[in-house]
Amino acid sequence: MREAYKLIFERSIQGHKGYDLPALDVPQMDKLIPDEYLADADLELPEIAEIDLVRHYTNLSRRNFGVDNGFYPLGSCTMKYNPKINEEMPALFNNLHPYADADTVNGALELMLNVDKMLSEITGMAKCTLSPAAGAHGELTGLMIIRKYHETREDYDRKTIIVPDAAHGTNPASASMAGFKIKEIKSAPDGGVDLDALRAAVGPDTAGLMLTNPSTLGLFERNIKEVAQIVHDAGGLLYYDGANLNAVMGVVRPGDMGFDVLHMNLHKTFSTPHGGGGPGSGPVAVKAELIPYLPTPVVFENECCGGVKLDYDRPLSIGRVKNFYGNFGVIVKAYAYLLSLGRGVREASQNAVLNANYIRVKLKDVYDIPYDRICMHEFVCAPTKEMIEKGVVTNDIAKALIDRGYHPPTVHFPLIVHEAIMIEPTETESRETLDEFIQAMRDIAKDAIENPDKVHAAPVTTPVGRPDDVGAAKNPIVKF
Repeated sequence: MREAYKLIFERSIQGHKGYDLPALDVPQMDKLIPDEYLADADLELPEIAEIDLVRHYTNLSRRNFGVDNGFYPLGSCTMKYNPKINEEMPALFNNLHPYADADTVNGALELMLNVDKMLSEITGMAKCTLSPAAGAHGELTGLMIIRKYHETREDYDRKTIIVPDAAHGTNPASASMAGFKIKEIKSAPDGGVDLDALRAAVGPDTAGLMLTNPSTLGLFERNIKEVAQIVHDAGGLLYYDGANLNAVMGVVRPGDMGFDVLHMNLHKTFSTPHGGGGPGSGPVAVKAELIPYLPTPVVFENECCGGVKLDYDRPLSIGRVKNFYGNFGVIVKAYAYLLSLGRGVREASQNAVLNANYIRVKLKDVYDIPYDRICMHEFVCAPTKEMIEKGVVTNDIAKALIDRGYHPPTVHFPLIVHEAIMIEPTETESRETLDEFIQAMRDIAKDAIENPDKVHAAPVTTPVGRPDDVGAAKNPIVKF
């Protein structure tokens, strides 16, 4: 057994530059691994047929819910269907190595530059960095750019980021990580930014405002031009949280609204399956005056001799934010998505908005719609007063949807809506699917009034019913 360990160890270091180690003998191996950790007999592994193993893992996989086998109306996360061909495209670059000389991978660099140009055009910005690995990482990168901008101007007092109360939770967290203080402002009765509260909040300490448009309520900010003017007049910059870009891409551009810096979620809007911890990509786009602060390296056209180059000579850059050049595979998928849709990104946004409004109108007579006006790609509803009097709350509705074959939407967010249910159908669902989901929601609403015990018992079709949520979070039982 010790000889086997020795052989494995020696093979693991073969071929690695910088390792010039002598072959280990058994005594040296003993020093590395204490006796109590060494097996003294062969392992007794189970002997099973291949078909039994395949069935075991296939049955486990069927317990997982995905967009391939059911409707996923998960608001705030854009859990939409992504064409499978986009998943195949990164394999074309499997032989690339991140340490390859830039001159030998010009095709990959050109792809990155093309994605940069496409995303800049869609958002109305001047230049992108593709380095950030996720949305929150993009937020941090964008905020570091804002901080660097003010520091370069020797405007050191600008240490406050204004964040609306309906913002994504990552917004204040990212601002804090970037070294800013947070100032929260309340929303107006219509769900938009309260202009009076914003005017009262800005001042010589204002570094910027973080805003999602459309907001987490699924509402377009009607006063966005005035919001931008207030912040700019105070000397601050506007940061756009691009998590909801799926509602407006190809229709309106954040840069034209007055935003100075933004991040996009390629793993939400541009074709990489979202969830499960990754992979993600959160490119950051900026206006022309902020280009010098982008993280290194930045992809540019090589004007002197053609081709594409990686620019590392950037004295005002915030520095590296990710090893190498970002999650390249996700960038490839986004490129495939954008090439296939072209100007069709506009139609995708319009269909997402149409689907959300269709469901909203069909449910408004049986659920509470706190902001009952034309929404964007998502809308927020809640149990009615009569349901709550019967003891039926948002968690009950979510559990009842599971029994009907649907993944529950986002619940209890945004926080400014009590018992919130955020529904986002995306552009990829058919009217038939939407009608079936609407009927399920209406059936649950009826049961909530006429037979609340049935809703309280849900789900009854799953291996696990209703665990103690608090106990499960505090004392998770993990089995392998």
